Amino acid sequence: MELIAYAAFFLTVAMTYAIICLGLNVQWGQTGLFNVGVAGFVGIGAYVSGALTTPETIDRVGGFDLPILVGWAAAMATGALLSLAVGLLTLRMRADYLAITTFGIAVALQLVFQNAESLTGGAFGMAFIPRPFAAMQSEAIMFNLANLGVTCAVVLVLYLLLEHLARSPWGRALRAVREDEVAAQALGKNPVFLRLQAFALGGAIMALAGAVQAHFIGFIAPNNYLPMMTFQVWAMLIVGGSGNNRGAILGAVLVWAIWALSGALISELFPADQQARAASLQIVIIGVMLCIILLWRPQGILPETRSVSRHLGRRNKDQ
Repeated sequence: MELIAYAAFFLTVAMTYAIICLGLNVQWGQTGLFNVGVAGFVGIGAYVSGALTTPETIDRVGGFDLPILVGWAAAMATGALLSLAVGLLTLRMRADYLAITTFGIAVALQLVFQNAESLTGGAFGMAFIPRPFAAMQSEAIMFNLANLGVTCAVVLVLYLLLEHLARSPWGRALRAVREDEVAAQALGKNPVFLRLQAFALGGAIMALAGAVQAHFIGFIAPNNYLPMMTFQVWAMLIVGGSGNNRGAILGAVLVWAIWALSGALISELFPADQQARAASLQIVIIGVMLCIILLWRPQGILPETRSVSRHLGRRNKDQ
């Protein structure tokens, strides 16, 4: 029974990372936007949803005790607005400026989370975040299975939506801009506007992931949103297959499994006073895995599938 409860807990966390990967896949896999500030977008979603849904408190601003779904919707809106603001400033510039800006935004947000005690609770974090199915917390198996069902439902809805968008004219336009911006512009597409839309959608999905994760755990702190999270998510997308939504989900589960198992192995092999230093071996393990995957399958385990318009196929049959 304990094994089932832990497996459900593990998969729930993995599914929250899968949501983040789906958002990054919209930005990078579909559009070629190099976002290295993933942790900041995830964190802003977590804090916004937490502030709106926690009970009333005198220690900080917020505590409106609103429903969880309202918090999730507000998190997505905040993530989209932040992405729009960043995109309007940088998407007309070279790609490296976007990477520098998103990294700077993530670092700045983490410092805000750390120091703005009246807004975020500061270094002590934000507690008493309402959890779905809180009445079941005494039953670990049922509680974890119920939360797993919710996160899987969110992933499924996002997957179906993003698959539909990827096959739509909008999705094909994104890939056209990614592959050859000049050619796409010559065909009447607006590359900046398309990138802005994709960047906002990806940011909203990342913020939603932060909110889902926060409500599952029930507590958030600034150390949850360090640049290490960005590294993890990029590793997940690269391993699974950039440009493929199924690959993004698979990569999230696989890399999170390796991360969790390596952490457990380190805790068993090293004494308590050395485990903090030995934790860096997790990064080494993920790095080695990345190298192996890139040598074996440079496009990831499930690479992007090239889609052709159904109208073109119909035309060829008529000929």
